[in-house]
Amino acid sequence: MEILVLYYSRHGSVAQLARLLARGVEEVDGARARVRQVPPVAPVTQTAQPPVPGEGAPYVVLRDLRDCAGLILGSPTRFGNMAAPMKYFLDSTIAEWVSGALAGKPCAAFTSTSTMHGGQESTLLSMLIPLLHHGMLAVGIPFTEAALNHTTTGGTPYGASHVAGLNRDRPFSDDERTLARALGRRVADIAARLGAAA
Repeated sequence: MEILVLYYSRHGSVAQLARLLARGVEEVDGARARVRQVPPVAPVTQTAQPPVPGEGAPYVVLRDLRDCAGLILGSPTRFGNMAAPMKYFLDSTIAEWVSGALAGKPCAAFTSTSTMHGGQESTLLSMLIPLLHHGMLAVGIPFTEAALNHTTTGGTPYGASHVAGLNRDRPFSDDERTLARALGRRVADIAARLGAAA
């Protein structure tokens, strides 16, 4: 059972969160994380990205969506919304929407901002909206996770998050790490339960 951890990361914080979520996924028996990224978009539409990124996870292909048992989507915040490369990719998933390839699968979201009030929750919600249109089952972080009750950094009921700092120099807090792994475990656990019930 594979959970797709799909992200766009500009400065590395979202990529680090993706790795933490993947660790959480793989703490569930029988679950494996498939980590992928979306390519950046170019201001000139004729400019193509190389087929293999220079660093980080491989680029996503639409088959990754069809093959996954669950999806965890990540993007930095751009004015309280997901970054353009993630939106561009989601806009390309019409065939998967029509076929119901993601319907009934669990999903979650994660993000990183420079400041505490940089729009984490609105960004997480903006990523969940198209996934709900795909018929996915949104998974959050419940307050039964103790770290959610006392975090003074990232982590919300809507998904995992990190406050990177204006200079992107703030390390991940223990709470941010704990909550990211917890969300990965929750998505994998729910996917396993749904698979067992099918």
